[in-house]
Order: sequence, then C-alpha cells, then structure tokens
Amino acid sequence: MHELEVLLSRLKMEHLSYHVESLLEQAAKKELNYREFLCMALQQEWNGRHQRGMESRLKQARLPWVKTLEQFDFTFQPGIDRKVVRELAGLAFVERSENVILLGPPGVGKTHLAIALGVKAVDAGHRVLFMPLDRLIATLMKAKQENRLERQLQQLSYARVLILDEIGYLPMNREE
Repeated sequence: MHELEVLLSRLKMEHLSYHVESLLEQAAKKELNYREFLCMALQQEWNGRHQRGMESRLKQARLPWVKTLEQFDFTFQPGIDRKVVRELAGLAFVERSENVILLGPPGVGKTHLAIALGVKAVDAGHRVLFMPLDRLIATLMKAKQENRLERQLQQLSYARVLILDEIGYLPMNREE
C-alpha cells in the first residue's frame, strides 16, 4: 500500500490518500468493478477538494455569519416573493454580471437573504466579499490618501459577488 500512498501524495490527492483504505474495503465488500471503484475514489477526492475550497472561499468572503435560504422565514415577511428569491438562488445574475439591490426597512431580512445568496455563490465556486458600506468607504478613502486606490479597486474586483450591507444607514458626502 505504500506505493499507492506515495503516488497519491505526488498527485496531490490528499483526501483520497487519507480515505484509500476504507474505500478499498468498501469496494471489496460491494464487489465493485474497477470503473466503479475509480469513480468512487475520484468522487471522494473531488468532495474533499470542493469542501476545502468552499471553506476557504467562505472565510475570504468575510460573512458576519452563515445563513441559508432554507433558514429564511418567508412567513415572517410575506411581501418577499419566493419565486424571485428562487430565481436569484440560481445565480444567473452572477453569470450576467448584474447587480441585485435588496431594498426595505430595517429588520425585514435583507442581510439574511444577501448572505444566503453569497453562500450559494460560494458553493457554486464564486469568490464573494461581504462588506458594510461604511467599511468600504473607509477602505477606499484610505487607499486614495495612500495613492493606492487603483490597487484597492483591483482587490475588490477579485470578488465575483460583492455584497454591500447597510447602504441606507450612512450619510455620505460627494467625495464618498
């Protein structure tokens, strides 16, 4: 088995290397053919990589907490159209590079929905960044003062989905 583990390590298949013994046992019990075993093994590696990538992207997203659409209580806000939310959850707006603006008074679930859509985007492999508007303005103003505004804007554009929160809560002057 040593040779197999060495090869898996060289191929950078850490997840498969970690689980190869149990996968071999399962394959023997289920009497899987080579193709079935290979599919099961590669699925194990892909699942591990996807999970690790999602964890990394969630961390980079700087979400204040993780919320899902399944956790959202539509009965609390009957004015929110479930059909529109389901359509947004398909993330076509990301592929079309469209903006989505969630408007409403405080406490209606805008942040929850925005975060849930961000989590969906992370799961789909997109880079997401959550930032309250006041922090965005402070970051950009500081970058401008330090003559690195262009670099800061480049860093922000790295995210495929940028979630700006608390837009209506902050008075802004013309420069901001």
